Amino acid sequence: MSFLFGRNKQKSSAELSKLVKESILRLDSTASQKVRQIIDPFNPEQVYQLIVSLIQEDLLLLLAVAIPKLPFETRKDVQVIFSYVFRYKPPNSTMATEPLALNHVINSRPEVITALCRGYEHRESAMSCGTVLREILKHDAVAAIILYDEPKGGSLTNVTNGANASKGTTPIQYDIPQTGQGIFWRFFDWVEAGGFEISTDAFSTFRDILTKHKQLVSSYLSKNFALFFGRYNSLVLSNNYVTKRQSIKLLGEILLDRANYQVMTTYVDSADHLKICMNLLRDERKMVAYEGFHVFKVFVANPNKSMAVQQILIKNRNKLLKFLPDFLADRTDDEQFSDEKAFLIRQIETMPSSPTPPSVPQLAGAGSTVAGGGG
Repeated sequence: MSFLFGRNKQKSSAELSKLVKESILRLDSTASQKVRQIIDPFNPEQVYQLIVSLIQEDLLLLLAVAIPKLPFETRKDVQVIFSYVFRYKPPNSTMATEPLALNHVINSRPEVITALCRGYEHRESAMSCGTVLREILKHDAVAAIILYDEPKGGSLTNVTNGANASKGTTPIQYDIPQTGQGIFWRFFDWVEAGGFEISTDAFSTFRDILTKHKQLVSSYLSKNFALFFGRYNSLVLSNNYVTKRQSIKLLGEILLDRANYQVMTTYVDSADHLKICMNLLRDERKMVAYEGFHVFKVFVANPNKSMAVQQILIKNRNKLLKFLPDFLADRTDDEQFSDEKAFLIRQIETMPSSPTPPSVPQLAGAGSTVAGGGG
C-alpha cells in the first residue's frame, strides 16, 4: 500500500482525484504516482476526503474500464487501490457498517462491478480484476449484481429495495427469469474459450459466485434451471481437461449442498443428465471419471428416481454391475470411495425389474454414503 502513503500535502483530495481522473482519461501511467505523493495514512480525515472525492469524480468506474489499457506495474497499483478503497470504513464506524465506496457502488454504480467482470475479456487485466472481484464477492449484494445483471438500455441492476432507482439504477427483479445476456453468462465463455490465465482465474470467480451465496444462488438456479444447466453442460463436456474436471467437481459440490436440494432433485430427474454422467465414468482420464462418479452417485442414491432414470439404470444394470467393481480399482487407500461404490452396486442390484412410479420426492442425502464430494 506504500504508493498510497506519502508526506506531500500540497494538493487537496479533490484536486488529486481530478488529476488522477485526467491521467486515466489520457491513459497516463503516472496516475498512481500522483496518489503516492499525497496520501498520509495517519490522517484519517484526509483519507476519508480522498475516498469521497474518488466517488464524486466517478473515478472507480474509470479505473475499472481502464485497467486493460494500463501498463503492468500500474495495473498492480490500481488493484491495490481497489482493494483498499473497497475495504475502507470511515473512522468510528461499527462492524456492521458497509465500506463507504462499496456501498456506493452497490447502490448507485453497479457498472463498476460489471466493468471489473469485463476485465476477463483481456489477458492483461484478468488476474487484477479477478482478485478484486473475489474480495468483494464476500458480499451477497455483489453476487446479486453479477447474477441478475441484464442489458436494459445501459441501466444496470440494483440490489436495494428501489430507493436509489432515481440515480439511474433499477431494483433487481428476482422473480423474472434471466435472458442469458447479462454479465454472469459471459463467465461460461471466459472459462471455456479464454486462454489459460483467463480461464483459470475466471473459473475461480465463477466458483465463488456459485458456492459462497447459498440462498441467493439456490433461488437463482431454481428460477433459471434450464438455461443454467444448458450452458453448464458445455463446460462438463469441454475438450479442455482442466475446465472439464473443475466443472464436474463443482457440479458435484452444487448438487450435494443442502441449500440446493430443490435444484438437485430437478437435476437427477433428468435422463439426459444421467447419460452425461455415465459417459464420464468411462473417461480414460482417471480424475475426470472420479469426479463424474460423485455426480453419478446422486442419481443412484436417490430413492425416488424418475421413471426415465430408472429405465436407463435397469436397462444398463448388467453392464454397470460388471463395470463398477473394477472402476478405479487402484484407489485402495480411499475407504470412503470404496464404501460409496459398494453402496451403489447394492442399490443397482436391488432395483426392480421394471420402472415404478416415484413416491414423495426425498433424497437419501442425510446418509453418509452420498454425503462425500470429489477429492
